[in-house]
Amino acid sequence: MIKELTDKLTDSISLAVKGKRNEIRLVCAALFAGGHVLLEDVPGTGKTLLARSLAKSADGVFRRIQFTPDLLPSDITGINFYNAKEQEFVLRKGPVFANILLADEINRATPRTQSALLECMEERQTTIDGDTLPLEPPFFVIATQNPAEIQGTYPLPEAQLDRFMIRLALGYPDREEEIRVIGGAANAPAEAGITPVCTMADIIAAQREADTCSVSPEVCGYIADIAAATRNHAAVKLGLSTRGAAALKRMACALAMTEGRDYVMPQDVITAAPYVIKHRLICRGYSVNGGAAKAADDVLAQVLSSVPVPTEQTGK
Repeated sequence: MIKELTDKLTDSISLAVKGKRNEIRLVCAALFAGGHVLLEDVPGTGKTLLARSLAKSADGVFRRIQFTPDLLPSDITGINFYNAKEQEFVLRKGPVFANILLADEINRATPRTQSALLECMEERQTTIDGDTLPLEPPFFVIATQNPAEIQGTYPLPEAQLDRFMIRLALGYPDREEEIRVIGGAANAPAEAGITPVCTMADIIAAQREADTCSVSPEVCGYIADIAAATRNHAAVKLGLSTRGAAALKRMACALAMTEGRDYVMPQDVITAAPYVIKHRLICRGYSVNGGAAKAADDVLAQVLSSVPVPTEQTGK
């Protein structure tokens, strides 16, 4: 089911987001794995369009929050306001009550406001005036940030970065695809031709199916060895957490099932590793920017080349 669903969603979203089929499949895999996605790229590369197109293709409730320095936590979660006519407090739910939530330029809001998403992302619930309210499944956050412009921003703390299953960049399309975008209708939204290809019930069923993926003890040991190697690397101050290792396993499961397999191979782990691990590494001698990304690339390449890959049969 997951492979067919991924193919349908990828074909649908590709009607609007041109030339990014691999990135779209990664986002779909993260959705099926029960994670969240951080899209880190310059403006105008289709980050918001991807989120809108996914919501429209899956017929889900979509909300967008433009993060700004004056945004309050209650602007995200909602408030209880006093209705003078009825003489009672009434809950006004915030945009977090959605299936697919776009947190646009998340690093422009203060840490206090950013933290309002932590409980939502991890526990699938939010607390308003002491009352804990569940979020309707599926709940999927796509956050964006611009890595090229850091003035007036608040870098995401490690605790929040760890809540994102994967981080990826869309990048610019190739020349042919860009020509198609430029030549499109000037006044029509890019996602205008998209119609639902599945329902939220299908997404929930796919998430349950992903939980049935078989992972051998050898592959689990391989993931644990990768995590340990990041922690013990001389250039790393903070390596992959246990939560990050579990996320790597779930993402590998989802990638395997998008390929039509119900078991994980080491190659699935290797494919998922750059998207799951790099944003969780803190390298020594580097700030959040200033070469940190390149350092994480180098560390991960060394880790993957040094950890032995299981050679035993890893299928069922």
